[in-house]
Amino acid sequence: MLKKRRFFGYTSLLILAILVLTFYANRTIEKVSGEFCTSDVNKIKKTKTALLLGTSRTLRNGTRNNYFYNRINAALELFHSGKIRYLIVSGDNKTSDYNEPLDMKNELIKGGVPEKNIYLDYAGFRTFDSVIRAKEIFGQNSLLIISQKFHNERAVYIARNNNMDAFAYNAKDVKAQSLKIRLREYFARDKVFLDMVLGVKPKFLGAKIEIPES
Repeated sequence: MLKKRRFFGYTSLLILAILVLTFYANRTIEKVSGEFCTSDVNKIKKTKTALLLGTSRTLRNGTRNNYFYNRINAALELFHSGKIRYLIVSGDNKTSDYNEPLDMKNELIKGGVPEKNIYLDYAGFRTFDSVIRAKEIFGQNSLLIISQKFHNERAVYIARNNNMDAFAYNAKDVKAQSLKIRLREYFARDKVFLDMVLGVKPKFLGAKIEIPES
């Protein structure tokens, strides 16, 4: 009986700690990043380079992923309005049949972005890696991030916590946002703070890639 009480006591404390961390992480990220994220293209200052965060082109059932296409549309709007000159397209390329950066590059080219203005980052396995690699590999200390608002807030927080002048343009959200995505974002924000405490580094770095000034 005593062992059971201890077990339930420790379990309750663990659950409480997770809930407190989740509340703190979400409130802190929203408070710090909120002023740097906008859905108004007119409020975006001209910036050399944007980081387009990757996602899959289709959902698991094979249907169109609107998160993907809304991010593409946001990137095209910024490029054609003269707000950005270059795009780092960062995402996962875990198998030969799954290539987020290449899929996004192809859609950007279809939308009128010259290939020479697009840089691919195949090692953007998660948001942390994409943001840090934009600085360490591509040499960008000032950066415009493109994704949906909930994602941008986390990415901007990571960037600013690593001494980057980062701000974000919010792509159109998806109305029927699943509970799974919302829960995943809550715990992804917890992971941001755990990474800070543990001093986590990107999975891969590698040789530097220069993005020209003109």
